[in-house]
Amino acid sequence: MEILIALIPSLCWGSIGLFSTKFGGNSSQQTLGLTFGGLIFGVLTYIFWVLPHGYVMDSKIILIGLISGILWAVGQGFQFIAIKSMGVSRAVPLSMTSQIVGNALLGAAILGEWRTVQTWLVGIIGIILIVIGAIWIQTKEKTNEKKKNNNSLSGYIPLIFSTLGFMGYFIAPKLLQQWLHVSNTVISADHGVQYMISIIFPQSIGMVIGGFLFVYLITHETKNMFSKSTYKNFITGFIWAIGNVALFVSIANPNLGQAVSSTLSSLGFIVGAFGGIFLLHESKTSRQMKLITAGTTIAVIGAVIMSNLAYFAQLI
Repeated sequence: MEILIALIPSLCWGSIGLFSTKFGGNSSQQTLGLTFGGLIFGVLTYIFWVLPHGYVMDSKIILIGLISGILWAVGQGFQFIAIKSMGVSRAVPLSMTSQIVGNALLGAAILGEWRTVQTWLVGIIGIILIVIGAIWIQTKEKTNEKKKNNNSLSGYIPLIFSTLGFMGYFIAPKLLQQWLHVSNTVISADHGVQYMISIIFPQSIGMVIGGFLFVYLITHETKNMFSKSTYKNFITGFIWAIGNVALFVSIANPNLGQAVSSTLSSLGFIVGAFGGIFLLHESKTSRQMKLITAGTTIAVIGAVIMSNLAYFAQLI
């Protein structure tokens, strides 16, 4: 069951690009719509989950949530820009693969979740398989060099900033709890679930703040920020928020932790790839479809390894 919960974010987040593309709007409208949808979900979580259970909501938790939310807005905003340039079936796999590598290594190295040589070896093998799978999934046919250079500038650069933002969002709750010396009583309550769920409401506020900063400082698309497309993307925000809760519950689970949970949550590139093809009708050649099928198989094998690190580490 815990593995199924850890896979919910991949399903939710892998479909975000599909829904946002269907709902339309520019990257600013999509980002703001998603953040306000997340804010509504955050308010509901606070009213119907945090308050009834008497969870702690102090200044440290509020600060951690705000920072995490702002970093997320950076990641999501730049991902929308990349999707506009590269398409869902290419941008989402590239983005999520980068997150897999960064988040898993951050969780393993900085948070110390991988404590043995065997665990590191198995974890790296799992990451490599997932990366290979994602590369095959997003492979495109050769085009002229001029078009390739344009894609590099308009697509890959936003993906770099997107990856950095998402990495900060993923690791902030765990890393900042150490830096700000959050009470062990708060962190360990309900096996860590209380702390992670308490972050969601202030995090959603940080998302909205980050969304407006993204619009005013990066895209400058300040006209018609709230259009029909913006309101439609509230639904996208709800979908994202469901995945966010599942991720935080998984991170709090000692059997999974940051590295494994973030890796499994990023498998949404499979949803993004096939969804872009079959739902958004992004054209693929016969060769590309074969690579996508093979890449998906390899990525799933890597995910199985990542979700059973302890078992495979014992076999070495």
